[in-house]
Amino acid sequence: MLSTPLQPSAPSARRIASIDALRGLVMLLMLVDHTREFFFIHAQVADPMDLSRTEPALFFTRLSAHLCAPVFVALTGVSAWLYGQNAKPGADGASAFLFKRGLFLVVLELTLVNFAWTFSLAPELVYLQVIWAIGLSMIALSALIRLPRPALIAVGLVIVLGHNLLDPVTVPKGAPGHALWAILHDRGFIDLPWGGQARTSYPILPWIGVAALGYGIGPWFKLEAAPRRQRLLVLAAGALALLAVLRASNLYGDPTPWTAGATPLLTVMSVLNVTKYPPSADFLLLTLGVGALLIVALERTPSRLTAILAAFGGAPLFFYLVHLYGLHLLNLFALAALGPNHGEAFSVPNVASIWLLAALVAIPCGFATHGFGDLKRRSGQAWMKYL
Repeated sequence: MLSTPLQPSAPSARRIASIDALRGLVMLLMLVDHTREFFFIHAQVADPMDLSRTEPALFFTRLSAHLCAPVFVALTGVSAWLYGQNAKPGADGASAFLFKRGLFLVVLELTLVNFAWTFSLAPELVYLQVIWAIGLSMIALSALIRLPRPALIAVGLVIVLGHNLLDPVTVPKGAPGHALWAILHDRGFIDLPWGGQARTSYPILPWIGVAALGYGIGPWFKLEAAPRRQRLLVLAAGALALLAVLRASNLYGDPTPWTAGATPLLTVMSVLNVTKYPPSADFLLLTLGVGALLIVALERTPSRLTAILAAFGGAPLFFYLVHLYGLHLLNLFALAALGPNHGEAFSVPNVASIWLLAALVAIPCGFATHGFGDLKRRSGQAWMKYL
């Protein structure tokens, strides 16, 4: 059953459970956000969000989903370090695995993931999103892990905190280097040979920095609980304090400065309305700081709840594919059975309905993911590691 607790007695198992639980939590938040994408299409949100058109409930629903990609990419780095401790021969084995799995994820984004969004074999627009970004970050990390750990952390910090200095740099479409710059930092469109276009929704440079920092803190997850939690709390406090300084100054950290609103709530929303595409320094300080707090909280959470969340996070790639196909098919079924109610689309009536529908979809997805996770752990097949 999903509620079967993991064994809490072994510290290493508890740490792994907390990592999987945090993955599971952000996967569920991602499910809510993708339910919004499929079933609230009439109220799309911009990046950053347009506060004049985005009600608070929708704003904070979208804001909660901001945790997903940064936390998941950081945990990719942590998991890569942990994998390297068991890989043979050590760093070389981890580097080879990261490179191969990164390539696998890139191919997956271009095939099964894009098909899940479009149900088209030849879409006019191909979206290069989070699986693509994770894959290319793993490929980059396969080289970066050969650096000394202090140098690796320094590279990660420079990228995460300094990449907004590159915001003024643009390469016009058609100019040499446009495609490379669109992939690295400037979200844009790339012409494809068959006449379609690719949208670089997740420019990868900042995500490489996040993966590097995740790898850099990997050794913390071999420590005893107390010192590990202390370091994570210091990390969270430092990230959120720096965020406060940068947002207060309104000089650097995000392309869109905040403004005072007509009400205190609107002012808070403006301060938190940070840029995701590509993720600004402020965006990453906010989400990674909160992510560090969450993993500390999850390590103190009753094992039964941790086990439920870990069931979702134990096979995250499988969950990602299952929930996308499930939501798309469910939307087509609702459209056929009930008919369109917002133009040509079928949408739920309000934000509360998004959360309710996501909770209902999570149940079968959770059982399927839990079953696949058990199958993966029992399997002796080497290729199962890539899933």
